[in-house]
Amino acid sequence: MHARSASSPWEKGMGQKIEKAIRESDLGLNPAAQGDLLRVPMPALTEERRKELTKVVRHAGEEAKIAVRSVRRDANDHLKSCSRTSSDRRRRAARHKTKVQRLTDGTIAMIDKLVQGKEAEVMAV
Repeated sequence: MHARSASSPWEKGMGQKIEKAIRESDLGLNPAAQGDLLRVPMPALTEERRKELTKVVRHAGEEAKIAVRSVRRDANDHLKSCSRTSSDRRRRAARHKTKVQRLTDGTIAMIDKLVQGKEAEVMAV
């Protein structure tokens, strides 16, 4: 048995782009356009499908962590360039670098918690 979902895009002309994006996603969905309506048949969640979806969740979590680490690297590079001037600025840059690391660690822990919760939700029968 398939669950059905139907929706109309808010913006006219976006239906084809939305359909293409869903079709090219890594979700295994096959949308069907019917005029202004877009139908997306949802396959039943078998054990195998649930495992596939947890892989998608993990991948999204890893991408989010990579993005956070990239922001940390950019912030640290900026702080490094600021610390090349006076000793006062070096001390402030060192304090800010510690704050950036704490924020990074907290955000990555939050991402891990969200991924773990979503995996449990997907695997629940």
